[in-house]
Amino acid sequence: MKSQKSTLIKGIALMASFAAVFVLIFMPLFGGGKNGLEYLDNLYNTISKGSAYYVPELKYASKTLAGEQVSLTLEMDSASSAQQAMSLVKYAGADVRQDGSVLQVAGDLGKLLDNCLEDVDLMYHNKGTEVRNKYDMDERQALYTWWTLTKLMDKDLKKQKLFKASKVVTTVSKKGVETSYNFYKIEPRKISEKLGVVVFSLVFYVIYTVWYGFAIMFLFEGMGLRLEH
Repeated sequence: MKSQKSTLIKGIALMASFAAVFVLIFMPLFGGGKNGLEYLDNLYNTISKGSAYYVPELKYASKTLAGEQVSLTLEMDSASSAQQAMSLVKYAGADVRQDGSVLQVAGDLGKLLDNCLEDVDLMYHNKGTEVRNKYDMDERQALYTWWTLTKLMDKDLKKQKLFKASKVVTTVSKKGVETSYNFYKIEPRKISEKLGVVVFSLVFYVIYTVWYGFAIMFLFEGMGLRLEH
């Protein structure tokens, strides 16, 4: 009975301390007034962004298409979105005609992708103001428009059996446009800069999980509940 009471006290102590730490995790005690989960979420986002900079290799890939003249038919969602897309395409020196929501684009595919990647690079480095001033358009909207354009370009290039060009456009869309859009306004970091915090958070997660498990086990055993084989 004495042993059972001692086990119950251990369980209560472990569960109380677990709860106390749980409350602390959700208090704004970490960098910039964030709680623990917000701080770690931001940390892992910055590390993810730091390891997702593909612009140099994408620029190298786009050079393989330099001078490749294409004629593309791109059907946007609406006439207004087609109008926005014209600004981006014209900046790359392509000829473009609008017929409602449809754009007829003719020009150098390499130059089109170079202009896209210039905006991708600016957005990756959180220089959205430069993109906004370039097109007189919200920077996120500009990058979303590039995402739409590259998807439509890929579709039309495949129709024309220009598979090599299509592959490059798809890669630019996925590894360039999508990455910069998703990580916009997040500061990139290398994992080596925060290695101590990363290791601590992973070790703490394991210990904290085990901590809860032992608290439950001792509580049940202290109340006389045991697993029998």
